[in-house]
Amino acid sequence: MDTEFHQLASGIRLLAMDVDGVLTDGAIYLAASGDELKAFNILDGQGLKLLRSEGIQTAFITGRVSPLTETRATNLGIDHLYQGREDKAAALLELSDKTGIGVSEMAYVGDDLPDLAAIELAGLGISVPNGCATVREAADWCTTIAGGSGAVREICERLLQAKGLLQGAIDGYRAP
Repeated sequence: MDTEFHQLASGIRLLAMDVDGVLTDGAIYLAASGDELKAFNILDGQGLKLLRSEGIQTAFITGRVSPLTETRATNLGIDHLYQGREDKAAALLELSDKTGIGVSEMAYVGDDLPDLAAIELAGLGISVPNGCATVREAADWCTTIAGGSGAVREICERLLQAKGLLQGAIDGYRAP
């Protein structure tokens, strides 16, 4: 693990992320009825549960409003959900006020221009390889796994590893 990432990640107390393009591959499937479908990767969900089990808070901050996102957040026990938020940096600041966690203690994951200011504001800005070039360049780190394919799981494991908590989190799943 590189030293810069380890230094930035070791102080993270909250992981916030965009939804479309990070937790999904960015595709939105529309039925003839107008109903929307999204696919979420199960590995990401388990990674977020691992983080929460080690006391790291989680947040979804998305510019869209979707009942599917709300359902996914509820199913995973996500601590904070912000929908319909185009200004994601402002949402991070609100989250900081609400939780008492400084933005320097937050990581933010995004993939497109509406995420840029939040990536630059957060203590650890993260992009996914399917993100736009500007966001990838602004990020402190870019995952090796694409959004919607387990990128968030990769992030969760790297954060826990930097904090010295990964093995303990995994050991909870081993046979006695």
